[in-house]
Formats: sequence, C-alpha cells, structure tokens
Amino acid sequence: MVMKCSKCNRDAVIFQNYSGMHLCREHFTADFEGRVKKAIRKHKWLSSGDRIAVAMSGGKDSSAVLYFLKKTFGDRRDIEIFAVTIDEGIKGYRDPSVVEKIAGRYGVKCHTASFKEHFGLTLDEIVQKKGDRNSCSYCGVLRRQVLNGLAVKLGATKIAMGFNLDDEAQSVMMNVLRGDSERLLRKQSPVPGMIPRIKPFMYLPEREVALYSHMYIEDYEERGCPYSHNALRADVRELLNDYNYRHPATKYALVNLGEGLKEGPGGDETKAGICKVCGEPVFGECGTCRVLKEILG
Repeated sequence: MVMKCSKCNRDAVIFQNYSGMHLCREHFTADFEGRVKKAIRKHKWLSSGDRIAVAMSGGKDSSAVLYFLKKTFGDRRDIEIFAVTIDEGIKGYRDPSVVEKIAGRYGVKCHTASFKEHFGLTLDEIVQKKGDRNSCSYCGVLRRQVLNGLAVKLGATKIAMGFNLDDEAQSVMMNVLRGDSERLLRKQSPVPGMIPRIKPFMYLPEREVALYSHMYIEDYEERGCPYSHNALRADVRELLNDYNYRHPATKYALVNLGEGLKEGPGGDETKAGICKVCGEPVFGECGTCRVLKEILG
C-alpha cells in the first residue's frame, strides 16, 4: 500500500521516523531545502562577497550541495560558486572527469589538485609502501592540506563540504572513542591561512540526502573507496545505525552534543599556529608533516 503525504493527498516518497510524517516529493523537497537554509542562517555561513569552493568527490552528498547552492544562490551577483576536487590517486575510484561533468551541468568551473603533484606520490603508492591499515588516516590528513591550499590559491572565502547528519554524528562518536578532547572542545574561531568550512547538510540524515540526490542529480558516483573497510568510521557507522533504528533522535543528540561542547565555557587551549616545516596553518603538531615523515621515513 502506497502511503499518502501527511500534508497533501499525493503519494509519499519518504517516511521521517523522527517526525512521524510521510512526505511527497514536493513537500519533502520544501522540508529539506528549508532546513538547509535554516542551518545557513543559524551559522551565518554565507554573506555578500563570498567565493564558495564546493569540495566535490563526485558522490551524492557533495554533488547535492553544489546543486542546492547553485539553485539557491546562483543568481546572486555578490556570491561566486565553483567546484574543487582532490585526486588522491586511487585507481578505479576517483575520476575528476565525473566532477567536471556534474559541475559543468550547472555552469560551474571545476578546479583539480592531486596528491601526486603536491607530495610526489599517490595514495595507491602510499599503500604499496606502508600497507592499507592506516590508509584512511593518511588520506584524511593529506587531503585536508591539499584542499585548503587549493582553496587559498583560488581566493575562496569558504569551503562547502558535503557532510550530512550521519557524518557529523559519527565524527563526534569517533572523537569520544579516541578520547580526543582537543577535537571535541576546539572552538570554531577564524585561523589565519585556513579557509572556513561550511556544512549545509549537517542536520539532514544521509538517507534524505540520498533521496534528494536521486531526485535531482544525474550521474553522481556511487562507488565507495576501496580502502574504507579499514576506517574506524565504518565501525562507528554500523554501531550508530543499529542504535538509531531503536532510538531515532540519537544522531541529532550527538551533533547537538558536539556543538554544545565547542560553544560552551572553557574548552581546549590549543592555539593555531604555522608549521615551521611546511608553512601551513596547524593546531599543535602538524599532521601532514607527521604523516609524510612516517610514510617517507
């Protein structure tokens, strides 16, 4: 039996277990986009004169962020939107041409940088050298530096990320499991040389982002990274999905906890600085230099 929308008599396309509502395509889109706009207003993420670099992988989340930002702000002359993508060098996985095709569909310029040109080796070569046990950790640290460097080079004022509610909840839980109080408490303050990140979809569940992408995005990449099976995030995702099935507000609670810790009194005293070796902005020890030293010996 096809359920009807809770707000009209059209067929529903989704049931929101946390709200108890069935929504049709039109009301789902309005609800989804309305909550994204509310998040942008809440955090004051966009302002006149912004040059938004949308960090794209070619997957559903980042492609949907580009679509939403272009649809919502594309007509504003005081805001520029372009795409950036990082080629880590993973054979059969990351194809910059997929991102270029998606960006081109919305009349957006796409800029690419790679591990090979920045560090002299690809992630595949790192795995051949060090094994794949820590591949996700290496990749995350190196990708952040390349992405920030590319955004600085292009004069971006913000980097829009495709993180959704599930990603954010997983990040909070991962920091708890690691006992990483520094990341849990680090204040969201401007850091010279580091382009601020914005996360328009951070309050939207992954399944809703997936539906939104399915309805409005063509030809996005659906393959997962071949090295992701080693990531702590994969274990945490499974744990949270199982618990959230029985307690639908869990992911929202974790994201609220993460925000509350960063905004509360006190907090982490680690100050931003500039790495003496690579010259990039860092908090404490430079993760990129540490990783490169471990990889290259």
